[in-house]
Amino acid sequence: MPQCANISSENKTIMRGSFITLEGVEGAGKSTCMAEVLKVLKENGLEVLETREPGGTPLGEDLRQLLLGHKHTGMHEDTELLLMFAARAEHLRQKILPALREGQWVLCDRFTDASYAYQGGGRGMDMERIATLEAWVQGDIRPHLTLLMDLPVELGLERAGKRSSPDRFESEALAFFERVRQAYLDIARRDPERVKIIDASRSLAEVQAQVRAAIENFLKQWQHD
Repeated sequence: MPQCANISSENKTIMRGSFITLEGVEGAGKSTCMAEVLKVLKENGLEVLETREPGGTPLGEDLRQLLLGHKHTGMHEDTELLLMFAARAEHLRQKILPALREGQWVLCDRFTDASYAYQGGGRGMDMERIATLEAWVQGDIRPHLTLLMDLPVELGLERAGKRSSPDRFESEALAFFERVRQAYLDIARRDPERVKIIDASRSLAEVQAQVRAAIENFLKQWQHD
């Protein structure tokens, strides 16, 4: 299962930047959250790389189209999981790790927590299989901070439906997303130092205030350590 990455002096030497991820079910407002996080980081004079999963590289974006599009609606769950980690392996080596080593902060829309939530929780896949792939692809690289945008599934799907036509994942049944949400909450419960829950059901101003507070608190911790 996902483990917390301590902000140690050794990690800072290897990765001079910090790795922040955003997670949540459909319609949780991750784009709004990304914008607020970026604003706070830039206010503090930090250089930030924005990216996303699946995607982030030319190969990753091609795999994203395969994973989210409707061309392969009967895709086997093993294939889905392996494609996710194939895109992640490329993303890490080509984009995330080079940026961190150069001192940039990386802000990523979804990362491996999404695999535990969607393939593990939603699809019901063995979490240990996901953990094996995580260890193989990532080694000891984990996000330093994760903001989990949480809200009732029905509300999230209602919001997502107004945004665009559903992709392959968004077309799943309500029960699928209930399992995804619960898997995310389980991760947050096990790893509260890393995963901070944002109540995404609140007003835009309230959500932005929560996000700002979480990032400012993290910055204080980072600077102190």
